[in-house]
Amino acid sequence: MATIFTRIIQGDIPSYKIAETDTHFAFLDINPIAEGHTLVVPKEETDYLFDLSDENLSETIILSKKIAHAIDKALNPLRTGVIVEGLEVPHAHIHLVPIYREDQNVSLRNKVDVSKEKMEVLAKSIADEVRL
Repeated sequence: MATIFTRIIQGDIPSYKIAETDTHFAFLDINPIAEGHTLVVPKEETDYLFDLSDENLSETIILSKKIAHAIDKALNPLRTGVIVEGLEVPHAHIHLVPIYREDQNVSLRNKVDVSKEKMEVLAKSIADEVRL
C-alpha cells in the first residue's frame, strides 16, 4: 500500500506544493511546527533515509538546500533548521523548519495553527524563490 507521501506525490491527496523534480517532491507540512515548515521527499518509496541510494540521498540533500534558501529568502527566518526523525511516516523525508527566534521550540510535537489561506500564501512565497 502506498504511503501518504506517495499519495500526495501522485496527486491523490492535495498538498501545498513548493517544488517538484523528476525524483523529488517538496510541500508544506500540514501539521507544521512553524509557518513555512516544508517536507522534502524522494519519490522513491523507501522507509529509512539512509537506505536511499547514494545518488538519491545526495539529490535529497541538494534539493533540501535549495528549498532552505528559498525559505530564507521568502520568509526571512534567523535560519532554516533541519530535522530528520523518520518515525512518523514510513517514507524517507527531511523537515525544513524556519526558525524565527532563538527560543523557538522546534520539536515535531510542537504543532502550530496555520490557516488554509496562510498556507497558500506561504507555499506561493517559497515556491517563487525556488531555483532548481
